[in-house]
Amino acid sequence: MPPPNFQRIAVATDGSAHAGLAVDVAIDLARRYGSQLTILAVAPLQPVYVAPNEPFVATPVPQSDLPHYQQIVEEAVRRAEGAGVSSASGLAEDGVVSDEILAFLELHPTDLLVIGSRGLSTAKRILLGSVSTIVVTHAPCPVLVVRAPVTKPVP
Repeated sequence: MPPPNFQRIAVATDGSAHAGLAVDVAIDLARRYGSQLTILAVAPLQPVYVAPNEPFVATPVPQSDLPHYQQIVEEAVRRAEGAGVSSASGLAEDGVVSDEILAFLELHPTDLLVIGSRGLSTAKRILLGSVSTIVVTHAPCPVLVVRAPVTKPVP
């Protein structure tokens, strides 16, 4: 079997500590393989709820967090370039996080997607869903899910 050929690596981040670990792993892999690295962040849509028994009233749309996510991407690109990744780029979008990541993968063929995992409990994962679970299930490429290292208590 030939060794893996990761010419195009993408990493999804939201600026959290778990996503930061995923960015670190993606930067390391891109440097080792001489890969193009794309850093992707998705500003989640802010839901607007209106009770069904209230009359229709125009509701102000919440402001997007896109500028915040663009800063996250720019910082990650700088980190990648500082670490020696020769081809690093970034993209920030608005939308449903898992849907936007999957749409990016469909439009931009990628050899590997790196994504972090918050490690939600089973109950929270069932109620809230998990971006990493959805992406692993539906991605058209291999997905590396980076989890925080487990620290053992010191005796």
